[in-house]
Amino acid sequence: MDRKSPLILSIDTATPCSSVALTLGTRQDGRVVAAFSLTGKVTHSRRLLSVIDLLMVETVRTWQDIDGIAISLGPGSFTGLRIGMATAKGLAAAAGKVLIGISTLDALASKCVSDKLICAVLDARKKEVYAAFYRLGDDGLIERVSEQAVLQPQELAAQVTEPVIMVGDGALVYGELFRTLLGERVVLAPAQLHEPSASSLGLLAGEKLVRGELLDLAEGVPTYIRSSDAELNLLKKKSMAQGQERDDC
Repeated sequence: MDRKSPLILSIDTATPCSSVALTLGTRQDGRVVAAFSLTGKVTHSRRLLSVIDLLMVETVRTWQDIDGIAISLGPGSFTGLRIGMATAKGLAAAAGKVLIGISTLDALASKCVSDKLICAVLDARKKEVYAAFYRLGDDGLIERVSEQAVLQPQELAAQVTEPVIMVGDGALVYGELFRTLLGERVVLAPAQLHEPSASSLGLLAGEKLVRGELLDLAEGVPTYIRSSDAELNLLKKKSMAQGQERDDC
């Protein structure tokens, strides 16, 4: 492996706009070898694997050429994240490759280059968004400066005290609300930047691979941030059952 220019197979299934890509190198000096988008939601790993096979054939690459496999950790679609993680782990184990996990919000923000505050925003449904803030670092690369969170768009707007560039489908869904609350302080990124991509994921993963920051094949799990509907319903049932027990006492 060329430690400075690793070849990464990246898989992004965090949103309905899923994609796979081959990237060479890092954000500073890397490039996208090829990238394919998947139309519609990814509901089964077989469809994802067929697109990966096509990517390898079209680029005339073999598994021996691949230095690592990158996967979007989330936040995002629970089903998409689970399918992506299972597929990436299976490929990594079968091919003997290392696995690198990348935040969906980090990959989204990395597509913007500005000296202004950047906010990556994904629609989390239920009138909430996933979000995190970013700034340009001393090395000229975007870096996260806040925790990833799930919150109401009004709560996110309340945290903005300076000019900000918002990027992500959450910025589109709640664009009018953000403009109303923030006025001239908010600018929405260009339309082509609002969807996460496996390409930006791969260039970030190249940096992590060079630093040796790998995801454990056995222990690595997606970053959901918010509990699933099933988990919330289970907690609700437990709470109701405990309340009933107290009433019976």
